[in-house]
Amino acid sequence: MSPHCPVIIDVPGLRLTKTDRQRLKHPLVGGVILFGRNWQDRSQLSALCADIKKVRRDLLICVDHEGGRVQRFRTNGFTHLPPMRALGELWLKDALAATNAATACGYVLASELRACGVDFSFTPVLDLDFGASGVIGDRAFARDPRMVAMLAKSLMHGLLQAGMANCGKHFPGHGFVKADSHTDTPVDRRSLKAILADDAAPYDWLNTTLTAVMPAHVVYPKVDARPAGFSEKWLNYILRGQLGFGGAVFSDDLSMAGARVIDGVQVSYAQAAVAALNAGCDMVLLCNQSVGDGQPVDELLAGLTEAQLKGEWEMLESSEQRRLALLPRQPAPDWDALMLEPAYMHAMGLLP
Repeated sequence: MSPHCPVIIDVPGLRLTKTDRQRLKHPLVGGVILFGRNWQDRSQLSALCADIKKVRRDLLICVDHEGGRVQRFRTNGFTHLPPMRALGELWLKDALAATNAATACGYVLASELRACGVDFSFTPVLDLDFGASGVIGDRAFARDPRMVAMLAKSLMHGLLQAGMANCGKHFPGHGFVKADSHTDTPVDRRSLKAILADDAAPYDWLNTTLTAVMPAHVVYPKVDARPAGFSEKWLNYILRGQLGFGGAVFSDDLSMAGARVIDGVQVSYAQAAVAALNAGCDMVLLCNQSVGDGQPVDELLAGLTEAQLKGEWEMLESSEQRRLALLPRQPAPDWDALMLEPAYMHAMGLLP
């Protein structure tokens, strides 16, 4: 049986330390998520990614790189990608031109990341723009789930052309609630029927296209008392069973305030990870906890190891296969060659 490597961690700086390497060698670690603090320029980023792959070839190097205000790398040649709302606005003028521009965005986004050694971006946002959520806002394509699905599918086509998988977020929808799950536990009191007909509809329509999904740290009490990322009902029965999704499920960041209150109780990172894995997540993220002494990262890995030995969660070969399926299959482009590639230059001309 393949080892299950469900934990995605971060690293504190521009280069790997001895401690970083030890953590990345841990058998439960399956990947790294990068942030702005890990960026100086392209050569440094490329060296960092190459160093991570020297530790283990199978580690998935991830980043939140959507465009607009959520784009970790913005200088030294990286294209400033538009917020997804710009594609929704273009749709209202010319729907087919908007889908073409979305594919161009996906291609540029993925090509530039891959040329620096990054494997995977947590994009696209499938949340609907109800105008209520400050944390989502212009990260959403539009209010209409049909527009969202078509523009997201087009963007994912561009990612695929450049050899990158995708991640729809935040299932079943974060756009309706005002609270920010980084600091609170948002509550959405709508019925399951209402959510499935609206916010969750893109997940149904895109079940042949999505390779990964990230659930929201939002409680939908009409469906389950637990946030979606800790709810077997949401992940296994609705997302996988009812909506036909077969790809990887990532927890959202376990360090967020909305992540560690389960059944009304504040839990540890390890307890949150166990709850997420048992609910149907294949991988769990712990972000921004390596800075300083990184004790929370070590506590999570130790706690999850102990829980596994006690039989509190089960290693699943299917989860590991879904993680490995997110790694790129085709060689990464060379940056200088990419700048002259006709497909890349054509895509650059289509960006809104």
